[in-house]
Amino acid sequence: MLFFAIGGRLVTAALGGVLAVGILLSSAAAAELDDQIYTFFQLDQNEYRLSDEGDHAYAWDAQGWIGTDYDKLFLKSEGEQPLDGPLEEAEVQLLYSRLISDFFDAQVGVRYDFEPDPERAYAVLGLQGLAPQFFEIDTALFVSEKGDVSARFEAEYELLITQRLVLQPLAELNVGVQEVEELGLGSGPTDIELGLRLRYEITREFAPYIGVHYERDLFDTADFTRDEGGEVDAVSLVAGIRIFF
Repeated sequence: MLFFAIGGRLVTAALGGVLAVGILLSSAAAAELDDQIYTFFQLDQNEYRLSDEGDHAYAWDAQGWIGTDYDKLFLKSEGEQPLDGPLEEAEVQLLYSRLISDFFDAQVGVRYDFEPDPERAYAVLGLQGLAPQFFEIDTALFVSEKGDVSARFEAEYELLITQRLVLQPLAELNVGVQEVEELGLGSGPTDIELGLRLRYEITREFAPYIGVHYERDLFDTADFTRDEGGEVDAVSLVAGIRIFF
């Protein structure tokens, strides 16, 4: 686990190493296979949230990549910013991605969480692609600089109602191997997020949407949240604009 970071300089070095490896491998693949270099960016969630408790927040979930059909360098980010308070959640991942089948990429790299406090760095090993029945899958195993092990499972589906109207259900489950008290995380399933968004594609690249978002802490993590006086679940109405290019 050479990605383990003890301090900011090692995290920066790890990020730079992944970047260098991704660029070199992408360049090699392009030279050998005469593949063109492509770029892609998608702001899948770019939304205002109004919770059932009356809280207002901005949330985002974005990813982009540069590379060939076989080798890519991914940048992913997600987080949430209350409109009346400090940043609540923010993470960034930098990953080298390699096509291993017609529909799936294996990914390796680093993740850095700026919030919640304390900040933490992780090594990442993941799998992303299109499962049978056209479910989009994104799974990852994380090992922190402290040795904590966790995993994330994400799935989403796009149901075409008309040529422009698309319904998108999605689900995310986070799991911890051990308890991490300083982050308020228990062992086992820690939290789940469910969403349902209906978008209207003015163009494929620009689509306003509305929907509902549900999140809940689970088991020991819910106990930590209650002990700190927090709410273990929340339902939010959402409105936003999905963009890709």
